[in-house]
Amino acid sequence: MRVGRRLVLLIAVTLALGGPAATVAATAASAATVASNQGWVRCADLAPGTPQHVFLYPFGNPSNPVELTEEGYGYGSVSDYMPVSSGQYTVAIRPAGAASSSTPSVSTSFMVSAGTSYTVASIGSGSNRKLEVLQDQVAGAAGSKVLVRVFQASLKQSHVTVSVGSDVVASQLPFGTASAYHDVPAGKSTVTFTAAGGHVSMPVTLAAGSVHSIFVLDGSSGLRIDNVTDAAGSAATPDGGAATGFGGMAPDPGPGLAPWVGTLAGGTLLVTAGIFALRRLRRTGLVARD
Repeated sequence: MRVGRRLVLLIAVTLALGGPAATVAATAASAATVASNQGWVRCADLAPGTPQHVFLYPFGNPSNPVELTEEGYGYGSVSDYMPVSSGQYTVAIRPAGAASSSTPSVSTSFMVSAGTSYTVASIGSGSNRKLEVLQDQVAGAAGSKVLVRVFQASLKQSHVTVSVGSDVVASQLPFGTASAYHDVPAGKSTVTFTAAGGHVSMPVTLAAGSVHSIFVLDGSSGLRIDNVTDAAGSAATPDGGAATGFGGMAPDPGPGLAPWVGTLAGGTLLVTAGIFALRRLRRTGLVARD
């Protein structure tokens, strides 16, 4: 009888430990599914003047917007990437302090695809602001070289030509447009902007495998250059924002598998010890009956 009760207890412990194992497997599968349906969005303020707030919300559901802009956000600022679920979204600009239900200064809609990153750029000035949505290149696309594109946001120059070293990456690029990505050699180089009436240069160091967006802006005396890293080397996801979610829509990383692994390891030792104990009890009972 004692052996039978111990056997029942052992089975119960085994089943109890099997539950967390199944939970771990299900949780891991769920997290992988959510991650596979995720994209990334960031915001660039390329419009001089009083900063306005930029909100993102699922298309047709403006009741729970999330602000893409950050504290200290202003002309030339680019926010971190924010993970969002794939689907259609609306992005809207409103003056600081305006209610989220108020009519936006400007808005547009776009589709977020899984595994893809985007930059929402606010350009122009005053009542002439507009939004441009750019699809960004992901890490790893550059190989051993560097991918560079240019976005022309200068209000003072209608067209600019941009070179990285001896490579021309944008020729007579008009206001409000972006060039395609071009591959250039990694290492130290010089970015040169040429426009009517002059040019400006900036030294840069470009890491192999990285992806960059170069924004042409207006400075206090001529053009201003902002070099922003879209992706660095072999990073699996875009830089920035990975730890902050989209209003609960991004996956919660949770505590990880370490606690469960410890529990399962301890449980396995207990079950193994119990099996050996039962075998010894059975042998002892057989000897006593003989």
